[in-house]
Amino acid sequence: MSWLSRLLGGSPPPPSPDVSFLVVGLGNPGPDYDGTRHNAGFEVIDRLADRLGVALDTEAAHAFVAEGRLPPEGGEPGPSVALARPLTFMNRSGRAVAALLDRYGLGPADLLVVYDDLALPIGGLRLRGEGSSGGHNGVQSVIEALGSTEFPRLRVGVGNSFPPGGQVDFVLSPFDDDEIGAAEAAFDDAAQAALTVAREGLTAAMNRHNRRS
Repeated sequence: MSWLSRLLGGSPPPPSPDVSFLVVGLGNPGPDYDGTRHNAGFEVIDRLADRLGVALDTEAAHAFVAEGRLPPEGGEPGPSVALARPLTFMNRSGRAVAALLDRYGLGPADLLVVYDDLALPIGGLRLRGEGSSGGHNGVQSVIEALGSTEFPRLRVGVGNSFPPGGQVDFVLSPFDDDEIGAAEAAFDDAAQAALTVAREGLTAAMNRHNRRS
């Protein structure tokens, strides 16, 4: 809900019944976290919104959300998808993801969670259909909220050049100047990978987009 809607006591518009797929980017809300490695998921969502020509200006289900339809391909209309940036902090991401699935009447198989990954170099992408959190607090929160490790996810590499004990400071720091170009390219590629999942399914997207760097 926008500030104006909140002031006027309005409520968010109802979800479109046509939405068949949900992409949620994980991150921390607020300007203090803009541009940090931990907000890679937000960066991908922003690029998806640009490609679909939509704005994440509706507040619902503990997130900023937008809905858009992929362009037609081969004469067939593209699927309608929802994009979301949770308003919960990273370690409470599951609350928003569960509420978003409920809002759209979707299940975990209709979900793609996009997030940063220290195990991959900058530029690396990895799609999977299930798995543990790998120590990622946001993903662990989603697992706990859904009661399952079986949901598609897209890991976006952010590197791991930090000293022992420096992981928290590293993920909450911005990319170095010499990393920004590779990071921006990775966000663009991750957005394309998410669109492939929505249109063609996870297996096709894994075959086309998984790479270490």
